Amino acid sequence: MASNGMTFQRLALLASETDRAQEAREALLAQGDWVPLGEAEAAVVLGGDGYMLQVLHAMLDARRVIPAYGMNLGTVGFLMNRYDKRAALQARVNKARRWTISPLRVEAVTQDGDTHVLNAINEISLLRETRQTAKIEVTVGDRVRIRELVCDGVLVATPAGSTAYNLSAQGPILPLDSKMLALTPISPFRPRRWRGAILPDRMKIVLRVLDPAKRPVAAVADQKELRDIAEVRLEIAHDNDLTLLFDPGQSLEERIVAEQFVTA
Repeated sequence: MASNGMTFQRLALLASETDRAQEAREALLAQGDWVPLGEAEAAVVLGGDGYMLQVLHAMLDARRVIPAYGMNLGTVGFLMNRYDKRAALQARVNKARRWTISPLRVEAVTQDGDTHVLNAINEISLLRETRQTAKIEVTVGDRVRIRELVCDGVLVATPAGSTAYNLSAQGPILPLDSKMLALTPISPFRPRRWRGAILPDRMKIVLRVLDPAKRPVAAVADQKELRDIAEVRLEIAHDNDLTLLFDPGQSLEERIVAEQFVTA
């Protein structure tokens, strides 16, 4: 964690299509001279975690990544700050602390041989498409670790995404600076006792679908889905590092720690 070390002069204001976010946008418009995203030094994002992921993916697709300061007008708001229309927003953004998150770069090969390159900020999931269980070969670090994982699916989560779908699938919560990935099975049938692995993020992972014609599998990278997958190859993409801004005392790291002590 570190202070910004700079003052943002040009801010873009982005809002999801929900009524709450649009009302907040109208309330904040008078606070400054907002600029288009392509001219901004940082973005203020109004909405929930899903909309924040949408904005971050748009930045990656445009190959122009700037810091993002979220204000929660959604449900969970794990990636967001508290919304307060009375606070001086420019000063709040400039006092915020930076957190760097590294997405996954995914090469997904479909059964027809096409290769698609995707980014996954939270996780990449392989999920069965039909009632038939999936059968997946798991390779980590150029070695086949599981020859046949029989399951509903399997996912690989980053530290930033470890409290999302990964946690619901009984995967581990990863500290933000752990430089680890969570490899978590979804409803595994065989091997019965395997509950996943925590891997150094420098390792490459390959998930190959076995018998894909009979047991088709889809790949979901955050919000983007591809069907009829033959294989996915993935690794951490530090060249696509993203920056989130958080109010002092409200960092993503603290939220990840606090999530492990939730008892109700």
